[in-house]
Amino acid sequence: MTVNQSQILTIVKVGGAVLEDEASLSSFLDRFVAFPGLKILVHGGGRAATKLSEKLNVESKMVEGRRITDATALDIVTMVYGGLVNKKTVAALQAKGCNAAGFTGADMNLITAQKRPVQQIDYGFVGDISKVNYEALASILSLGITPVIAPLTHNGNGQLLNTNADTMASAIAVAMANIFSVSLIYCFEKPGVLSNPDDDKSVISVLKPESYQSFKDNGIIHSGMIPKIDNSFVALQKGVKQVIITSASSLDINTGTKIML
Repeated sequence: MTVNQSQILTIVKVGGAVLEDEASLSSFLDRFVAFPGLKILVHGGGRAATKLSEKLNVESKMVEGRRITDATALDIVTMVYGGLVNKKTVAALQAKGCNAAGFTGADMNLITAQKRPVQQIDYGFVGDISKVNYEALASILSLGITPVIAPLTHNGNGQLLNTNADTMASAIAVAMANIFSVSLIYCFEKPGVLSNPDDDKSVISVLKPESYQSFKDNGIIHSGMIPKIDNSFVALQKGVKQVIITSASSLDINTGTKIML
């Protein structure tokens, strides 16, 4: 399989409750496998990491949807993201006839990052992405393999770093836009970005920077949705063709919330 910029590549990020429920995950993966064209799956797993932390009596600390990652928390997220969630997802895809392979940023030197500098908040072993090896990802795709990427990066000197999965999906989409026509789809348990968090019918069909700021100021958009939307705008500014936030139960570019500049 050759690759060129006219080829469509879809980066799909899945997270939230979808990963915790076997039936929901299986149904989502059915749609992912059936989705046309080349694709890459990026997954989260924060809830599973929080549950394991509770079992181990380790406190989980979050700031605006981002995990504070000390050495113990890094061990936990590495086990959960790079191990349990990633390999269960790969196995499920193989069972559905999709030749998937699981990766972290350290594998094949796919994604390097730098430890986030301490400013007002010390995030610990959290990585800010410095480079995505898009040629290596393209070579994987050219072999007919669907990459399944866990939200872990490395600094090139042996240190793993926890990296927000929404940020990873955006960075991968931007890098792959060098050689593909890229769409980015964020999937979770809700049908899109909601103007009323208690009403699943209140989907905001189009979200632009001005309205986003207003929703954020009023507390309507908060927590884990903030990095998702922030990264959506970054992706569009850097060459990604379209970004959609939608339900994992639809996985459709014609539903949910379309992010626009």
